Amino acid sequence: MRHALDTLWQNAPLLLDGLWATLGVAAAATFFSILGGVALGMARVSCKNALMQAAARAWLEVFRVIPVLVWLFVFFFAVPSALNLDLSGTFVAILVFSLWGASEMSDIVRGALTAIPRAQYDAGRALGMSAVQLQWRVILPQAARRMLPGAVNLVTRIIKTTSLVVIVGVVDVIKRGQQIIERTQEPFIIYAFILLLFFALCHPLSLLSRRLEKRFNKT
Repeated sequence: MRHALDTLWQNAPLLLDGLWATLGVAAAATFFSILGGVALGMARVSCKNALMQAAARAWLEVFRVIPVLVWLFVFFFAVPSALNLDLSGTFVAILVFSLWGASEMSDIVRGALTAIPRAQYDAGRALGMSAVQLQWRVILPQAARRMLPGAVNLVTRIIKTTSLVVIVGVVDVIKRGQQIIERTQEPFIIYAFILLLFFALCHPLSLLSRRLEKRFNKT
C-alpha cells in the first residue's frame, strides 16, 4: 500500500495535467452548448417557419438518439477521410460535445420559455414593449431561473462524457492514467484517484442542481 501511495504522489502532477485537458474540453463545450442551445431554444419557440421547426427537431432527435461515442468516430475518422481534412482530437471532441450539448440545452430553454404564463407576454405588450424588449426585460429573466437547474445538470453530464475523448487521442486524465498504469502496474490506486477527481468535480454540481430545482419548485 505504501508503494502504491508513493506511486500516486509521484505521478499526481501528470494526472492533474491530464485533468486540465479534460476541463479545457468541458469548459469550451459548455460555453458553446449554452450559447447554441439558447439560440436554438428561442428559435424553436419564436420561429413559426415549419421548415426551421422541422430542422430544429431533427437536430435534437439525431443527437439524442445516436450515442456521443458514435459521433466522435464519425467526425474523427469518417468526415476527415471523406473530405480530406486533418482534424485534431481536441477540436473534434469540442465540436461533438457542443453539438450534443446545444441540442440538450435547447430543450431546456424551450421548456423554460413555454412555462412562462401567457399573461406575462400580454402585460409586456400592453406596456408598449417591442418584441426584443419583451424578451430581454420580462421573459428571459424569468426563464433563466427555470433553465438554471437543467443547465447545471447538463454541465455535469458534459464533464462525465469527456471521459470519451481518449477514444480520439486526446491526452486527458484517463489517458494519463493509462500511461502511468502501463509504467507502474498500479491500476487500483490510479483509477481510484481518477474516480475521486471526477466525483469531486461532478458531485457538487449535482447537489447544486438539485438545490436549485427544489428552490424553484417552492417559488
